[in-house]
Amino acid sequence: MRHNQNFWRGVVKEGAVLNPVDRISEVLFGLIMVLTFTGTISVATDGREEIRELLWAALGCNVAWGLVDAIMYLMNVLLERGHGLTVIKRIARSEGGETSRQIIREEIQPLLAQLLKDDELDQMTQRLKKLPEPSKRNLLTGTDLIAGLQIFFLVFLCTLPVALPFAFFHEVGFAMRASNGVALVLLFIGGYVLAGYAGFSRFTTALIYVVIGVLLVALTMALGG
Repeated sequence: MRHNQNFWRGVVKEGAVLNPVDRISEVLFGLIMVLTFTGTISVATDGREEIRELLWAALGCNVAWGLVDAIMYLMNVLLERGHGLTVIKRIARSEGGETSRQIIREEIQPLLAQLLKDDELDQMTQRLKKLPEPSKRNLLTGTDLIAGLQIFFLVFLCTLPVALPFAFFHEVGFAMRASNGVALVLLFIGGYVLAGYAGFSRFTTALIYVVIGVLLVALTMALGG
Protein backbone atom coordinates (compact mmCIF):
# COMPACT_ATOMS: atom_id res chain seq x y z
CA MET A 1 0.00 0.00 0.00
CA ARG A 2 2.78 2.42 0.87
CA HIS A 3 4.54 1.67 -2.42
CA ASN A 4 1.37 2.56 -4.30
CA GLN A 5 1.00 5.84 -2.42
CA ASN A 6 4.64 6.74 -3.07
CA PHE A 7 4.22 5.99 -6.77
CA TRP A 8 1.23 8.28 -7.23
CA ARG A 9 2.81 10.93 -5.00
CA GLY A 10 5.68 11.04 -7.50
CA VAL A 11 3.22 11.39 -10.36
CA VAL A 12 1.42 14.22 -8.54
CA LYS A 13 4.62 16.22 -8.15
CA GLU A 14 5.06 16.14 -11.91
CA GLY A 15 1.56 16.79 -13.16
CA ALA A 16 -0.98 18.00 -10.60
CA VAL A 17 -0.02 21.67 -10.38
CA LEU A 18 -1.59 23.68 -13.18
CA ASN A 19 0.87 24.88 -15.79
CA PRO A 20 0.78 28.48 -17.13
CA VAL A 21 -1.24 27.51 -20.22
CA ASP A 22 -3.92 25.84 -18.08
CA ARG A 23 -4.10 28.75 -15.63
CA ILE A 24 -4.33 31.50 -18.24
CA SER A 25 -6.70 29.48 -20.42
CA GLU A 26 -9.14 29.04 -17.55
CA VAL A 27 -9.06 32.79 -16.93
CA LEU A 28 -9.63 33.60 -20.61
CA PHE A 29 -12.54 31.17 -20.85
CA GLY A 30 -14.16 32.75 -17.81
CA LEU A 31 -13.69 36.25 -19.22
CA ILE A 32 -15.24 35.35 -22.56
CA MET A 33 -18.15 33.74 -20.75
CA VAL A 34 -18.91 36.78 -18.59
CA LEU A 35 -18.53 39.05 -21.63
CA THR A 36 -21.41 37.21 -23.29
CA PHE A 37 -23.56 38.30 -20.34
CA THR A 38 -22.40 41.88 -19.95
CA GLY A 39 -22.53 42.40 -23.71
CA THR A 40 -26.27 41.78 -23.74
CA ILE A 41 -27.18 43.81 -20.65
CA SER A 42 -27.81 47.11 -22.44
CA VAL A 43 -30.04 45.31 -24.94
CA ALA A 44 -31.92 43.25 -22.39
CA THR A 45 -32.81 45.92 -19.87
CA ASP A 46 -32.61 49.57 -18.90
CA GLY A 47 -33.34 49.20 -15.20
CA ARG A 48 -30.45 49.19 -12.76
CA GLU A 49 -32.04 46.60 -10.49
CA GLU A 50 -32.51 44.27 -13.44
CA ILE A 51 -28.90 44.88 -14.48
CA ARG A 52 -27.73 43.80 -11.03
CA GLU A 53 -29.81 40.66 -11.34
CA LEU A 54 -28.16 39.89 -14.67
CA LEU A 55 -24.72 40.44 -13.17
CA TRP A 56 -25.51 38.08 -10.30
CA ALA A 57 -26.70 35.59 -12.91
CA ALA A 58 -23.40 35.99 -14.76
CA LEU A 59 -21.40 35.41 -11.59
CA GLY A 60 -23.59 32.45 -10.69
CA CYS A 61 -23.02 30.98 -14.12
CA ASN A 62 -19.28 31.32 -13.63
CA VAL A 63 -19.56 29.51 -10.29
CA ALA A 64 -21.23 26.65 -12.16
CA TRP A 65 -18.61 26.89 -14.93
CA GLY A 66 -15.82 26.74 -12.33
CA LEU A 67 -17.36 23.69 -10.68
CA VAL A 68 -17.72 21.93 -14.03
CA ASP A 69 -14.11 22.73 -14.97
CA ALA A 70 -12.82 21.54 -11.60
CA ILE A 71 -14.77 18.28 -11.79
CA MET A 72 -13.73 17.66 -15.40
CA TYR A 73 -10.10 18.27 -14.41
CA LEU A 74 -10.33 15.62 -11.68
CA MET A 75 -12.00 13.22 -14.11
CA ASN A 76 -9.20 13.79 -16.62
CA VAL A 77 -6.63 13.08 -13.90
CA LEU A 78 -8.37 9.81 -13.13
CA LEU A 79 -8.50 8.81 -16.79
CA GLU A 80 -4.89 9.78 -17.52
CA ARG A 81 -3.53 7.92 -14.50
CA GLY A 82 -5.73 4.93 -15.20
CA HIS A 83 -4.27 4.88 -18.71
CA GLY A 84 -0.76 5.25 -17.29
CA LEU A 85 -1.39 2.29 -15.00
CA THR A 86 -2.51 0.23 -17.98
CA VAL A 87 0.62 1.18 -19.94
CA ILE A 88 2.90 0.21 -17.04
CA LYS A 89 1.16 -3.17 -16.76
CA ARG A 90 1.50 -3.74 -20.51
CA ILE A 91 5.24 -2.99 -20.36
CA ALA A 92 5.70 -5.19 -17.29
CA ARG A 93 4.00 -8.09 -19.05
CA SER A 94 5.72 -7.61 -22.40
CA GLU A 95 8.16 -10.34 -23.33
CA GLY A 96 10.01 -9.01 -26.34
CA GLY A 97 12.11 -5.86 -26.41
CA GLU A 98 10.48 -4.57 -29.58
CA THR A 99 7.01 -4.82 -28.02
CA SER A 100 7.96 -2.69 -25.01
CA ARG A 101 9.76 -0.20 -27.25
CA GLN A 102 6.66 0.20 -29.39
CA ILE A 103 4.49 0.76 -26.32
CA ILE A 104 6.78 3.53 -25.07
CA ARG A 105 7.01 5.14 -28.51
CA GLU A 106 3.22 5.31 -28.69
CA GLU A 107 3.05 7.12 -25.34
CA ILE A 108 5.67 9.82 -25.84
CA GLN A 109 5.86 12.73 -28.27
CA PRO A 110 6.79 11.71 -31.85
CA LEU A 111 9.88 13.93 -31.94
CA LEU A 112 11.18 12.47 -28.68
CA ALA A 113 10.39 8.96 -29.90
CA GLN A 114 12.56 9.54 -32.97
CA LEU A 115 15.46 10.83 -30.87
CA LEU A 116 15.54 7.92 -28.43
CA LYS A 117 17.64 4.93 -29.44
CA ASP A 118 16.64 1.31 -28.86
CA ASP A 119 19.06 0.85 -25.97
CA GLU A 120 17.68 3.97 -24.28
CA LEU A 121 14.15 2.66 -24.65
CA ASP A 122 15.29 -0.67 -23.23
CA GLN A 123 16.73 1.13 -20.20
CA MET A 124 13.40 2.87 -19.66
CA THR A 125 11.65 -0.47 -19.95
CA GLN A 126 13.85 -2.06 -17.29
CA ARG A 127 13.29 0.85 -14.93
CA LEU A 128 9.54 0.71 -15.41
CA LYS A 129 9.51 -3.03 -14.77
CA LYS A 130 11.29 -2.48 -11.45
CA LEU A 131 8.61 -0.09 -10.20
CA PRO A 132 6.15 -1.48 -7.65
CA GLU A 133 2.85 -2.09 -9.37
CA PRO A 134 0.52 0.80 -8.45
CA SER A 135 -3.14 0.21 -7.71
CA LYS A 136 -6.18 2.26 -8.68
CA ARG A 137 -6.99 3.01 -5.05
CA ASN A 138 -4.81 6.13 -4.93
CA LEU A 139 -5.42 7.68 -8.34
CA LEU A 140 -6.59 10.94 -6.75
CA THR A 141 -4.67 12.72 -4.00
CA GLY A 142 -5.13 15.79 -1.85
CA THR A 143 -2.92 17.76 -4.21
CA ASP A 144 -5.31 16.99 -7.06
CA LEU A 145 -8.23 18.35 -5.04
CA ILE A 146 -6.24 21.52 -4.35
CA ALA A 147 -5.59 21.89 -8.09
CA GLY A 148 -9.32 21.47 -8.75
CA LEU A 149 -10.01 24.17 -6.16
CA GLN A 150 -7.52 26.43 -7.93
CA ILE A 151 -9.41 25.99 -11.19
CA PHE A 152 -12.69 26.91 -9.51
CA PHE A 153 -11.33 30.12 -8.01
CA LEU A 154 -9.52 31.06 -11.22
CA VAL A 155 -12.72 30.86 -13.22
CA PHE A 156 -14.82 32.63 -10.60
CA LEU A 157 -12.45 35.36 -9.43
CA CYS A 158 -11.48 36.45 -12.94
CA THR A 159 -15.04 37.71 -13.43
CA LEU A 160 -14.99 40.02 -10.41
CA PRO A 161 -12.97 42.86 -12.04
CA VAL A 162 -15.45 42.83 -14.93
CA ALA A 163 -18.37 43.26 -12.51
CA LEU A 164 -16.76 45.97 -10.33
CA PRO A 165 -17.61 48.94 -12.63
CA PHE A 166 -21.31 48.27 -12.01
CA ALA A 167 -20.69 48.62 -8.29
CA PHE A 168 -18.81 51.94 -8.56
CA PHE A 169 -20.46 53.78 -11.47
CA HIS A 170 -24.12 54.78 -11.46
CA GLU A 171 -24.42 55.62 -15.15
CA VAL A 172 -25.28 52.39 -16.92
CA GLY A 173 -23.70 53.20 -20.27
CA PHE A 174 -20.37 54.23 -18.73
CA ALA A 175 -20.37 51.19 -16.44
CA MET A 176 -20.98 48.95 -19.46
CA ARG A 177 -18.08 50.47 -21.40
CA ALA A 178 -15.79 50.28 -18.36
CA SER A 179 -16.74 46.65 -17.73
CA ASN A 180 -16.10 45.61 -21.32
CA GLY A 181 -12.84 47.59 -21.30
CA VAL A 182 -11.64 45.75 -18.19
CA ALA A 183 -12.46 42.41 -19.81
CA LEU A 184 -10.56 43.30 -22.98
CA VAL A 185 -7.54 44.47 -20.96
CA LEU A 186 -7.53 41.17 -19.06
CA LEU A 187 -7.78 39.26 -22.34
CA PHE A 188 -4.82 41.25 -23.64
CA ILE A 189 -2.78 40.49 -20.50
CA GLY A 190 -3.65 36.79 -20.72
CA GLY A 191 -2.55 36.61 -24.36
CA TYR A 192 0.62 38.54 -23.51
CA VAL A 193 1.57 36.07 -20.76
CA LEU A 194 0.81 33.02 -22.91
CA ALA A 195 2.91 34.42 -25.75
CA GLY A 196 5.91 34.68 -23.45
CA TYR A 197 5.44 31.08 -22.35
CA ALA A 198 5.23 29.84 -25.96
CA GLY A 199 7.95 32.11 -27.35
CA PHE A 200 5.60 34.03 -29.66
CA SER A 201 5.39 37.76 -30.31
CA ARG A 202 3.79 39.09 -27.13
CA PHE A 203 1.98 42.14 -28.52
CA THR A 204 0.70 40.40 -31.65
CA THR A 205 -0.50 37.35 -29.74
CA ALA A 206 -2.21 39.53 -27.13
CA LEU A 207 -4.07 41.42 -29.86
CA ILE A 208 -5.09 38.14 -31.48
CA TYR A 209 -6.55 36.95 -28.18
CA VAL A 210 -8.53 40.17 -27.83
CA VAL A 211 -9.89 39.83 -31.38
CA ILE A 212 -10.73 36.16 -30.85
CA GLY A 213 -12.50 37.03 -27.60
CA VAL A 214 -14.56 39.75 -29.29
CA LEU A 215 -15.44 37.48 -32.21
CA LEU A 216 -16.47 34.62 -29.93
CA VAL A 217 -18.65 36.92 -27.86
CA ALA A 218 -20.23 38.37 -31.01
CA LEU A 219 -20.86 34.88 -32.37
CA THR A 220 -22.38 33.74 -29.07
CA MET A 221 -24.67 36.76 -28.95
CA ALA A 222 -25.65 36.29 -32.62
CA LEU A 223 -26.63 32.69 -31.90
CA GLY A 224 -28.78 33.80 -28.99
CA GLY A 225 -26.31 32.90 -26.21
